[in-house]
Amino acid sequence: MAQTQARTMPGVLELLPREQIAFQRMLDVIARNYRLFGFLPIETPVMEFSQVLLTKSGGETERQVYFVQSTGALEKDGQPELALRFDLTVPLARYVAEHERELSFPFRRYQIQRVYRGERAQRGRFREFYQCDIDVIGKDHLSTRYDAEIPAVIHSVFRELAIGPFTIQLNHRKLMRGFFEGLGIADGEQQMLVLREVDKLDKRGADAVRATLTGEGFGLAEDVVAKILQFVQVRSTSLADAVDKLDALGAGSDTFEQGRDELKQVLTMVRDLGVPENRFALNLSIARGLDYYTGMVYETTLDEHPEIGSICSGGRYDNLAGQYTKSHLPGVGISIGATRLFWQLREAGLIATADSTVQALVTQMDEAHLADYLALANELRAGGIATETVMEGGKLGKQFKYADRAGIRFVLVLGDEELAKGTVTVKDMRRNDQFEVKREELIKALRVELEQAAVMPVARD
Repeated sequence: MAQTQARTMPGVLELLPREQIAFQRMLDVIARNYRLFGFLPIETPVMEFSQVLLTKSGGETERQVYFVQSTGALEKDGQPELALRFDLTVPLARYVAEHERELSFPFRRYQIQRVYRGERAQRGRFREFYQCDIDVIGKDHLSTRYDAEIPAVIHSVFRELAIGPFTIQLNHRKLMRGFFEGLGIADGEQQMLVLREVDKLDKRGADAVRATLTGEGFGLAEDVVAKILQFVQVRSTSLADAVDKLDALGAGSDTFEQGRDELKQVLTMVRDLGVPENRFALNLSIARGLDYYTGMVYETTLDEHPEIGSICSGGRYDNLAGQYTKSHLPGVGISIGATRLFWQLREAGLIATADSTVQALVTQMDEAHLADYLALANELRAGGIATETVMEGGKLGKQFKYADRAGIRFVLVLGDEELAKGTVTVKDMRRNDQFEVKREELIKALRVELEQAAVMPVARD
């Protein structure tokens, strides 16, 4: 029988152990900061009923859904009963509608789980990937103050991830909708088509976008296109600059004025929440999904790596679960696509492989002393030091080489001389030096080294 080739399907990110440790640390940082702001964890099943999952979708989304059937329940006709979730928002809507009477509102949840999409196989696009979401869901009403809290969470996450300077860019859907209505572009579908073209501004340039919008298919007047291009190129450099530029837009409809007022309030409160003014900015080209978001919208970008695009996005929506419940449930939230972000950061050289989660390796000098080595490892584990023991001996150099390749920082040697003196020789693989310490002081010494390493910046590969 011929062997089957060992290979993964396209569109998945399968990491080696030290990369997996680095990725898990990213998820841990995100979760820790979500908890710091009072968000509660939930998990939903990887599968949902197809009719629930696809209630308000269709088009491109439905073409990317993975349906699920067991071999014992194959249906001959019709749509399969179950499907894999393609985001965390639809499951959240179902969750809130189902548990509405048991939840306290505003409901603050975070969720870090895999989602699945039948993406076309291409570099940097994934069929299985982690999303890290937070949402605040209100019942009947949700203050815009929660909209200001979201950028504070974003700032907290990316400051700790330490992947370089970043900017949280903000806009407001009502401001945009009111602006387009003032130009005579009132139809929502037409607004979305115009925004898609405007979104290509950085790639195609203003002349190309202008030609498209004034040409066949759009036929917008030259002066209207000029106003659109001027509007979407508005950016701010500080809070005061943002307020001045919003004021300079002139008077507009009630929708426009409501969007402007809310945007000013949110920007001011973002500053009051401790986000430095060089970390957030007004950007009137930010659109997000026109048919989904109804208020504030956010995109976060790395200042030194604009080619990566948005690393965190989201916004305000009017009614999360209107298709499942009669209750009015407005909300605001964001999502970090952790798998794609990690892949992009790795490609850009901004993430190094991590040290092993194993902190110490007890070597084997002589099999006759195996009980001593096992006893030492047990002492270290009892002291909170993650420890591996070499179970099969061999040349000491080979054991050191193993530790180096595995990313284990401390290698412990317990030879005849150390046993006689009651000491342990510690080889520090990171600093490429070694020291001898009394056995009763070993745990304390290693803890000091590990605590120092935790606060020192990690060297890039």
